[in-house]
Amino acid sequence: MTSSLSQTIFFSILLLLSLHQAYAKKTHLHFYFHETILGPNATVMTVVRAPNSTSDALAFGAIAVVDDILREGEDENSTLIGRCQGLVAEVGLDGSRETLQNFVFTDGKYNGSTLAVYGKHVSATKMETLIIGGTGLFRMTKGYTIGIPLLITDSKVIYEFDVYVWHMEMKDD
Repeated sequence: MTSSLSQTIFFSILLLLSLHQAYAKKTHLHFYFHETILGPNATVMTVVRAPNSTSDALAFGAIAVVDDILREGEDENSTLIGRCQGLVAEVGLDGSRETLQNFVFTDGKYNGSTLAVYGKHVSATKMETLIIGGTGLFRMTKGYTIGIPLLITDSKVIYEFDVYVWHMEMKDD
């Protein structure tokens, strides 16, 4: 009896997952990530210094919080479409970082929706991260992001992002 119930639950879950795949909508988003490292308008801040470090710069063991800007274009005066808010931890001696961030959309069709993004990234390189969930129009989401560095200076970072999202077409009740 227990085996039969377990099989029924297992196959029900498989059916739901396959229905999600069959009815999921694919959305491609393209935007630019702007990070300010220095100054009064800095969008990244080290909150836990690395044990062997005397600076605020990220080094192995450090943790930072971010509230970066998402824009339609590379220019800092292009339309603001949202924020990238989350945590960054320096986890590798090679300079690699674990990121756990939310893309919070504040303008346009996706205003009020978010995408939860997780992944590993090495500074100044192409990055690919997982989309592990979302809210609003992005409920029941999965997907990935690809970020290409366009500008990296001591005070500013700009990445171009392509985001590929599979999600159910959700409407509020």
